[in-house]
Amino acid sequence: MLGGGGQIDPAQFERLTGMPLDPAMMAMVQQQLRGAMAAGDGIPWGVAEQQALQLARTGDLSVTDGDRVDLDGALTLANLWLSEATVISELAQTPRIITRAEWVSATLPVWQEFAEPVATSITDALTRTLAEQAPEELKPLLQGAGKVMRSLGGSLFATQLGQVVGQLSTEVISGGDVGIPVMPAGEAAILPQNFADFGRDLDIADDQLALAVAVRELAHARLFRHAKWLRLHVLSQVTEFARGIDVDTDALEDLASRFDPSRPDELRTALESGALLPEHTEAQRAALARLESLLATVEGWVDVVTEDATARLPKAAAISETVRRRRAAGGPAEQALASLVGLELRPRRLREAAAMWRAITEAVGVDARDSLWDYADFMPSSEDIDDPSRIIDSLRRRALGADAPETELDELDDAIARILAGEESSDPRTDLDADGDSDRDQNDDSEADGGAPDGPVR
Repeated sequence: MLGGGGQIDPAQFERLTGMPLDPAMMAMVQQQLRGAMAAGDGIPWGVAEQQALQLARTGDLSVTDGDRVDLDGALTLANLWLSEATVISELAQTPRIITRAEWVSATLPVWQEFAEPVATSITDALTRTLAEQAPEELKPLLQGAGKVMRSLGGSLFATQLGQVVGQLSTEVISGGDVGIPVMPAGEAAILPQNFADFGRDLDIADDQLALAVAVRELAHARLFRHAKWLRLHVLSQVTEFARGIDVDTDALEDLASRFDPSRPDELRTALESGALLPEHTEAQRAALARLESLLATVEGWVDVVTEDATARLPKAAAISETVRRRRAAGGPAEQALASLVGLELRPRRLREAAAMWRAITEAVGVDARDSLWDYADFMPSSEDIDDPSRIIDSLRRRALGADAPETELDELDDAIARILAGEESSDPRTDLDADGDSDRDQNDDSEADGGAPDGPVR
């Protein structure tokens, strides 16, 4: 059948398998199996791209010159406002106005990066289950079927990922809208098609909304360009979580035992619902907690900077609350991604993180606040989100130029207090003799008697 040289009688195939197949369906099955054999053992990411682009190109694809002019103007003004709210420098590349299809092409490599461990787990589980569950008399016939199952499983997962990313392209309004850095480093972009849908039911003027969205997108892109370590930090956390994902073989075997060939959508539904993904392990829960804290820290900073930069807008507070609720709720595509990969991208501590950044800004100012992004070791932790007093104290000491350890600083403060209280000489270089009198006092006495002091004058 896979060689294509012979023909299979659909009636005979139906008697052997109980599957009602007409000639057209048989031809489609043969074509899919040949494609799977030719794909090799890897995940056919080209299938994911085709599916995503197909969904991204549905509907109204036009981006008018008027849309570009309006959003370009908003991005230009947003850049000026943002420079007043943060000391993090401007982008080297001009922000872009892109279509949904362009967003798919730009971001798909990142989606592949953290989805690949899950796809590998699924295809390995399919192959392993086939080898373990097949009857002994059929195992010699199925020795070469592992490659087919691996290719079919990979193709199925790639198709599902493509549909999720394609659906996401119809929901996101900017490059950084999903929270993780899916756009190339240092690039910012707005999707005018989705921006129009986002503002359609809001009682907010389009120019105000465009400015707020532009400021948020530029703040997100500036941050990841400035803190070059941050992008790798986020993606490594995502990858660490994804590599721990396995497939629930019991659920897979249960699905196989009741699988109805006349309902092939059942396997796809199981993938979409997350039924094949087991409960998170302890290591995964720890990785997920770190990732959620990291994403909340990033989004909280973006929230505070955007709020400060857009303070001139009459409805700035309403826009901020709308965006915050949208970020917290997510969309259907992100929910599908959570089911497919097991990863929730929406930070749950967004408000607490924003409150921390606001407290830091009011306590030490913008310059000290933004210096926390210079090195990974400076970044606030989950404990700092709960209580920012420690990091505020640290920034205040740095602002005073006191880089010594805290114990040394305390000793210095105590010494200064004793000097001011008259407990010690103001000159720390003064030596004391055995009687407790200083050399300087002895020299002064000698000079008063007309004699020269013994030894060199200090």
